[in-house]
Amino acid sequence: MRRIVELRSNFPANSAHAVTRRAQWVSLGIDPADLDRPKVAIVNTSNDLAACFAHLDGLVSVLKDELRALGMLPFEIRTAAPSDFITNAGRGGRYVLPARDLVANDIEVMVEGAQLDAMICLSSCDKTTPAHLMAAGRLNVPAVIVPCGYQRSGLAEGGEADVEEIFLRAAQQALDGKADGSLLELADGAIRGPGVCSGLATANSMHMAAEALGMAVTGSAPVRALSDRMWDGVRRAARAVANLVENDVRPRDIITAASITNAVRTMLAVGGSINTVKHLQAVAVETGLDIDVWEAYRVLGRETPTLCSIRPNGADLIEDLEDAGGAATVLRELLPLLDGDQLTVDGRTLAENAAAARPGDGAVIRGLNDPFSTDPSIVVLRGTLAEHGAVVKRPIPDPGPRRFRGPAKVFHSREEGVAAVAANKIQAGDVAIIRGIGVTGGPAMGMISAFIFALDGRGLASEVAVVTDGQMSGLVNHGIGVGEVSPEAAAGGALGLVKDGDLIEIDLADGRIDLLVDPEVLAARPPFTPREQVETTGLLDQYRATVQPLACGAVLSPRLGPTPGARR
Repeated sequence: MRRIVELRSNFPANSAHAVTRRAQWVSLGIDPADLDRPKVAIVNTSNDLAACFAHLDGLVSVLKDELRALGMLPFEIRTAAPSDFITNAGRGGRYVLPARDLVANDIEVMVEGAQLDAMICLSSCDKTTPAHLMAAGRLNVPAVIVPCGYQRSGLAEGGEADVEEIFLRAAQQALDGKADGSLLELADGAIRGPGVCSGLATANSMHMAAEALGMAVTGSAPVRALSDRMWDGVRRAARAVANLVENDVRPRDIITAASITNAVRTMLAVGGSINTVKHLQAVAVETGLDIDVWEAYRVLGRETPTLCSIRPNGADLIEDLEDAGGAATVLRELLPLLDGDQLTVDGRTLAENAAAARPGDGAVIRGLNDPFSTDPSIVVLRGTLAEHGAVVKRPIPDPGPRRFRGPAKVFHSREEGVAAVAANKIQAGDVAIIRGIGVTGGPAMGMISAFIFALDGRGLASEVAVVTDGQMSGLVNHGIGVGEVSPEAAAGGALGLVKDGDLIEIDLADGRIDLLVDPEVLAARPPFTPREQVETTGLLDQYRATVQPLACGAVLSPRLGPTPGARR
């Protein structure tokens, strides 16, 4: 491995940069003798708004001590810190996805602006891990992702509910318009400590994806927040980043097309969140890789057995997955299908780490020869209604249906759809379309989970298919819900031409979604006219003007990578 000769943070002693930095840092109590040390950013993506990251400040002080003992000079930096359940309240939830790229930009401003040498990223809620990985790939300074753990839940501790159950019941209560005092009591006991949502939704999925990529130390995900295992992972992360700096190993040495493919395989094997598709695509684009992650999910989904069945996909809890060995054991069982030569932040290859992990127990984590299912839980579709792709999440094992054909009923917002459910205007056999809420049309992808839960509350979740250019929560796997259709309606996609009554056919087995209307008839229809969904001053205006299609991971400017429909 190559070794660093000079640290970029160390300027000539008499230069303006060196002198003014010295003045600032000595005033903070830093010993002038330490100013030549490697400077490491501790990226603390947190605030007081949510349980997701309520414990991260405590990690910072421990990391500072560990890094100083290793000869590093640590600096805490903070970023925006979105939590889906909190920051989805304003502007129809449109701040949630842009916050991912805002966090990555925050990191760039501080780490690149200050010319720091490395970073340790404290990753928690849904958008933070992909943002940290995107920043690592973009800046290419030595970096380690620290999965900061999931919350204690009422469901795992003898209660009746976790946050997923509260989410579902709240949506159904809103539909019925009936106040349920017992729901408030359940909510009070659903979350019993700091950390991310306790199911295998987007946060825990991305924590595991970071380990599969090689960007988190082995055995660090999933993990109970504030547990001994979490603290061990924190301390090992400090040692790992010191070794990366010493040997000049950077994210682009670790995040490769092969390691992205390893992460895709891992997400398929555990039935991870559908949001991992766009997030891993964004990581690939920011890292400068020309890989079509959507196509990787589509193809590899038919070749990768499902080895776990974790809530919300199945009956096992995230605690069961951790206790059975977590991502490290999944990678061991999956190794014959992975590129084991890929480097990790531990300084070892993926195969070397996997060899040290314990084998699957055959119950929570199964082997390749005895999977829960050979049908993919994450299904990427393509066809005349989604030329560039769309994604479906299914339970494990999948009771069906695998095919659906029905007439379209078109809505232009989640609220229109929920009102139609409440008024019994959606019937079994319909294909409900919610369009014009994609990354550009929304902007920033409207969330339709409440609509799907409303269908579930009416007993229609398995009887009605849902198709949208918006997004769904990682907790959603009810019925056939097709999300993130691309090209979106506002970008000229076929979804914008659908009329009530048009036949739509969805085939999960063949990976297709088609609009069964003669192309000449479609060509004669007027183009889609977007409806203003929310007021878009400030950040949302900037997002709409710069966001790229989902095929590019919805990053904010065109870079190397898949570019179908990219805006120049």
